[in-house]
Amino acid sequence: MKIYGLIGKSGTGKSFQAISLCESMGIESIIDDGLFIKGGTVLAGISAKRQLTTVGAIKTALFTEDEHRDAVAKAIRDSAPGSILVLGTSDRMVEKITSRLGLEMPEELIDIESLTTPDERKLAGYRRHELGQHVIPAPTFEVKRGFSGYFLHPLKVLQDIRNGRAGTTERSVVRPTYSYFGNYTISTNAIINIVHAVARRVPAVESLSSVFVRKRQDGIIIDAGIIVHAGHSILDAARDFQIAVREEIEAMTAMNVLGADVEITELDYGDMPRN
Repeated sequence: MKIYGLIGKSGTGKSFQAISLCESMGIESIIDDGLFIKGGTVLAGISAKRQLTTVGAIKTALFTEDEHRDAVAKAIRDSAPGSILVLGTSDRMVEKITSRLGLEMPEELIDIESLTTPDERKLAGYRRHELGQHVIPAPTFEVKRGFSGYFLHPLKVLQDIRNGRAGTTERSVVRPTYSYFGNYTISTNAIINIVHAVARRVPAVESLSSVFVRKRQDGIIIDAGIIVHAGHSILDAARDFQIAVREEIEAMTAMNVLGADVEITELDYGDMPRN
């Protein structure tokens, strides 16, 4: 197994550049901020960007917790990648990570300054330190469950044309708790109000009879009872409501909607005659 290190100060664009570097050098997997990523899939780990403090983030990135370390080390053994790129702020940090995971020392250390221009590093620093944006080198659907309630969006990057073909790769942009000038919370009542607002915009739904929110660590589940206008397909009404609820809550709150369970509790006939 070949081990490489990508070195650069915090906010210089290491995570952004990691995927392109792996593709150009044929490196199969990445260890970045506590995660083990192979082929665009997060196989194991806890993201340092989920921690509440900078100190907690550093400890997670260094795999100081044995349970975390053991889970990632096992995933590496099981998946047996031919090569790994380890990201760190210094050669000492990369060596600490590889040592904790039982890996060989890196055979090559690559400085981020050899991959980027001063202007690119300046832009990366602005996004990190001024906007609080952090990049994870994996598609958003891979990291979404681990970042429910955090501001997260995909970042698609156009790759160079090779062999007459062009493609895109996706990174995920998050704003972790420790990058804010304070904390924020989303109350259950706020989510319930969003569900009611969605119901008013679905033509087949007359109103809601009940709404409950079940919170989990990786997201929320909505339980709703809906009253459907007679004459509409109740299956279509439930499906349209489910889709609208998921899209609206995820867009407005960044919460991961694990499910929207809908019960048709009543048909509203209005002025229609009942047969």
